[in-house]
Amino acid sequence: MYVFRASKTQRCTALVRKGVTFDTGRISLKPSAWMKLMRGDMGRAAAVCSAALAVAQLGLRINLKVLTSLCEKMPGPSANKPGGIVYAMNGKSVDNTNAGARLVLGDALYYGSTMFKPQSWTSPRRSSRAMSVALGEAFTGVFTNSDSLWRKLGRAGAREQDRFWRMPLDDEYGPQIHSSNADLCNIGGRAAGSCTAALFLKAFVDGVDPAEDGATAAVRSAHLDIAGTIETTRGYAYQDKGLTGRPTR
Repeated sequence: MYVFRASKTQRCTALVRKGVTFDTGRISLKPSAWMKLMRGDMGRAAAVCSAALAVAQLGLRINLKVLTSLCEKMPGPSANKPGGIVYAMNGKSVDNTNAGARLVLGDALYYGSTMFKPQSWTSPRRSSRAMSVALGEAFTGVFTNSDSLWRKLGRAGAREQDRFWRMPLDDEYGPQIHSSNADLCNIGGRAAGSCTAALFLKAFVDGVDPAEDGATAAVRSAHLDIAGTIETTRGYAYQDKGLTGRPTR
């Protein structure tokens, strides 16, 4: 965890990210073609750590907290069994331990929001291949509850050639992550996979209370789905082929 404090009264901005150093899929092994790419699965944690380094080197006067939750997912006798029920840090029971890195990020989001009480937080993530199918390598999908935060991200992305596209964060997808065996289901099926992943993670953010007018949230949040932009298969004028480091800039 990195902390840069510019003011004792200013509420902080939090960057929260999971870092899976290698992901085999545990008992449900990934195909070898996918597994060889898992060396870059820690790219989201690297992005927020790089952003923190840039803030420190530039001497930016902001209250910033960066939290990364690190793990490795390997087969073994202690691996979670498919179909198992686990309990998250916030006490919610979760059905289906597949996409387990999502559970790791959920605990990190809950810890960060309860401990830091941030004004806004951003979480780059690679939630599913659904975002890669939808937007390819050009845009990072953004799920946010704040129009003002979206405008800032959109302008910054356009300026730095690290572009974003806003996606729906809507309770309409809620039934897809309902479970008869637990409070939540980790996977919502094939349809709208990135949208259901964002809605699942929303359940782990504490302190998002309605404002007085009931129209806006007290804590601005943004999930950045970098499934398509974490790596590029072709070079660009501003980006070499391979792992990209997006959205550090």
